[in-house]
Amino acid sequence: KMDSRICSERAARKMTQAELAAKVGVTRDTISAWERGGEVPGSALKKMTEVFDCSMDWLAGLTETRK
Repeated sequence: KMDSRICSERAARKMTQAELAAKVGVTRDTISAWERGGEVPGSALKKMTEVFDCSMDWLAGLTETRK
């Protein structure tokens, strides 16, 4: 579920994979892998919650409550 939330949040913000990668401090290929279901390290997950203004649990698909 996290992979689809990363992809949908990025798309909703009209952000490219490269733009998100720059904000998180990884490569575009890494973002692509995460969007296909790859393992996201906690430090990157934390940065994405700041970019997307959401909770880690929501981004990970553990709750339907965004914050």
